[in-house]
This record gives sequence, C-alpha cells and structure tokens, in this order.
Amino acid sequence: MVIAIFTGIVEELGNVQRLNKGSHSYSLEVKAQRVLEDVKLGDSIAVNGVCLTVNQYSREYFTADVMPETVAKTTLQYLRQGMPVNLERALRLGDRMGGHLVQGHVDGVGSIIKKEKQDIAIVFTIKAPAAIIKYSVPKGSIAIDGISLTLIDVATESFTVSLIPHTTQKTTLGLKQPGDLVNLESDIIGRYVEKLMKNNNDNNRDSGINTGFLAQHGFL
Repeated sequence: MVIAIFTGIVEELGNVQRLNKGSHSYSLEVKAQRVLEDVKLGDSIAVNGVCLTVNQYSREYFTADVMPETVAKTTLQYLRQGMPVNLERALRLGDRMGGHLVQGHVDGVGSIIKKEKQDIAIVFTIKAPAAIIKYSVPKGSIAIDGISLTLIDVATESFTVSLIPHTTQKTTLGLKQPGDLVNLESDIIGRYVEKLMKNNNDNNRDSGINTGFLAQHGFL
C-alpha cells in the first residue's frame, strides 16, 4: 500500500463545482488547473488538507469520493457548490520539502476564535481538541486546512499561528472568520516520537530496568 505524503504548500485554490450526495458519503467535483497538469487516475490530491483519490478528470476538473468516515470527521461535510478549496498534489521523490510532512489524515476539527491583523501579518487563535494540543509546541508545525504553518503559542485549549500576506491571498484561510471551522493535522514526527518513547519505556519495564534499578547499581 502506497501512502501519499504532502508538504502543506497549497498549489492553487480550486472551486467546488458539484456535490453528488448519498446518505453518508458523496462524490466531489472540483474545478482546478495546476493540479491537473500531470494528473492520472488514482492520484492523491489534498482538498482542504484531506487526502482524496482522483477517480475521474478532464482538463478543467477532477472528481473524488468522500467516504462516511471523512464526512463525519472533517469539514468537508460543510462544503457547498461554489466554495473555494485548498489543493495540493502528493509529494514526488526529488521534490523540494517546502513545508513539513503532511499525510492528509485529519486528526480533528478546530474553530477560529480570533483573527487579528498585526502589521502585515494575520494572527489566528484556534480552539483545538486535546488530541491536537497534545502534539503542539511553540515553533513546531501544524497543518490547517492543508496549509503548513508554524505555531506561535500553545495554550491549554488553543494555539496561535501567523499568516504572511502570500498565504492570506493564496489560500482559503484568508477568507476565514471567527466561528469558522478548520481541519487540523498534528505533526507526524511528534506522534512517532511519542510511540517510540512509549515502546522504550515498556521495554525497560519488561526488562526490569527502571530508575530504582539504575540507582541501586550506582548509575544514579
């Protein structure tokens, strides 16, 4: 199984052309240009940070199925005809890593609680689930609607990020207002580090090596 990886650098703003909704899933048609330059059936394209698979395309659009799990746990459930969406093709070997490693697997949905202009920048404060805050650190990375951003500050239930003018103009975040919802994906590196640390601690307990053992034998 091939896992698509993205960088969080949005290539273009697409436009939702059509939504063919079922009871729990739907087919999404997106008007685009740049991401269609070398598209093939089965390719992965991130739509607002959600990895979707191209099942049909032309020179002007592509379609993808949105499964029930994705509908239930991302903001794609709120898409409407005519809405702009962030688009990015999957990373290819040899491409530059402009942002950070993004899987297109949304960890949770956040809510914008403050939008403030600071000189040329726009600073967003976003309320986030505990599962996101857990892996968030100041100066670390996070993907918001598929956009790679650097965290400024992290609080108990929220974090702040700053947008440069280019990001404001070229992505959907520039159009967002307090109360709007966004897809969030935490940094994959933090999740792997946590797993490695847990496995290491478990292995140490199983082997009898702990702080008491180390102290007893003169290591502490």
